[in-house]
Amino acid sequence: MIRKGNLTDINRIFEISTACAKHMIENNIFQWNAFYPNKNIFDKDVAREELYVMEIDSEIIGCVTISSLMDDEYIPVSWLTPSKKNLYIHRLAIHPKYQGKGYAQQLMSFVETHAISNDFDSIRLDTFSKNFRNQKFYELRGYKRLEEIKFPNQSEYPFYCYERVL
Repeated sequence: MIRKGNLTDINRIFEISTACAKHMIENNIFQWNAFYPNKNIFDKDVAREELYVMEIDSEIIGCVTISSLMDDEYIPVSWLTPSKKNLYIHRLAIHPKYQGKGYAQQLMSFVETHAISNDFDSIRLDTFSKNFRNQKFYELRGYKRLEEIKFPNQSEYPFYCYERVL
């Protein structure tokens, strides 16, 4: 089941993002760290009603933030569609114990269905340039890689912007 996240979910979501960060670091993917993502970011996601959680047998196993707000880092990117009615994906995470079972695919299908039913022009996101698994995941779903952006507090390496026109 996928539902809107609430404040009582934050501790579990933070556990999941921390486990994901640890798992990525163990695989030499320095995408998330001690500063990002953090509980404050998830609190803001809940306040804006943008956080969604996935539950299996009443246990939260993953999350995704879907927003219509464009982050400042995205402003200089030459997107495929005008920046008017776009959906942005942030902080997609599945607990490592549940990865490889299609749950991220289910979350993405949920986001894409939501975007189509709400007449968004496209879905935009970024992923770490050294996270080849994520790049393949998004590209197989029809997302086109565009330009690089930097998040200096997260990594010395760039992140790739992706967009899927709906």
